[in-house]
Amino acid sequence: MNQLAQLEKMTTIVADTGDIDSINQFQPQDATTNPSLVLKAIESGQFDAKLDRLAQQNLTQADFIDHIGVEIGEEILNTVSGYVSTEVDARLSFNTEKTIEKARKLISLYEQKGFAKERVLIKIASTWEGIQAAKQLEAEGIKCNLTLLFSMVQAQACADVNATLISPFVGRILDWYKNATGENYSSETDPGVVSVKSIFNYYKQHGYKTIVMGASFRNIGEIQALAGCDRLTIAPALLDALKNNDQPLEQQLFDNGKVSEKPDVISEDDFRLALNADAMATEKLAEGIRNFIKDQQTLEQLIAKRYY
Repeated sequence: MNQLAQLEKMTTIVADTGDIDSINQFQPQDATTNPSLVLKAIESGQFDAKLDRLAQQNLTQADFIDHIGVEIGEEILNTVSGYVSTEVDARLSFNTEKTIEKARKLISLYEQKGFAKERVLIKIASTWEGIQAAKQLEAEGIKCNLTLLFSMVQAQACADVNATLISPFVGRILDWYKNATGENYSSETDPGVVSVKSIFNYYKQHGYKTIVMGASFRNIGEIQALAGCDRLTIAPALLDALKNNDQPLEQQLFDNGKVSEKPDVISEDDFRLALNADAMATEKLAEGIRNFIKDQQTLEQLIAKRYY
């Protein structure tokens, strides 16, 4: 049995791609996208027919962009049995009310296509403002995926608001530490792996229901070291590497079922202070938002050039 099949017995596999052919190939339960993946999917040409049909609806450019994410999500939902994650514009990462407004709009577009909101995860950056938006959205029955998560304090705040799912970024944490220290890390000492293990154990220890989905992997060693995590979102190249590996895979993360009392809800002041004290998390969160904005703007320019 290959390692992908072994992993599927202990962890829910999520495809980290907007490529429908890859999703069909690996048949994951869920799929997740972000502005970078949406841009890549559009540039591939596989959605040209959908774009041309959208262009006939006389939408504003802003509405056109919102529809693109949902069109890709529709294709994915017709392929997977579980969730699809669709990201809110990263430029709204520090605006709670506008994030809520955008999330409601995206859910409405999915519902117009006949998909229940329970199958959609609204993807929001794990800023304080984003987490507070998730609090309101979850109360309305809109499920959220808190992304660009690099620290325990972000994970704590997400659990406090009953977020459906968090996406701690393993590989980007490793990138920062390798650059900062010049060291090479084993899978066991990989700072990204250590971070996700700590968050997973914290959630299970205190009985939080928020799903931990490790993301942003650099190699299959990181994935192997997190076998047993609730979910892992994996790019097609690494899914293929796991599929071609027949070595035994041992589970590394376990929920022992022992639950202790939940700690106090973290305050905004404590959140901001702890995040500020973590140079890696502060820098990678800011960088991630900047890069998603850049890809969003590139997509907008592509659409404007082609249709407006």
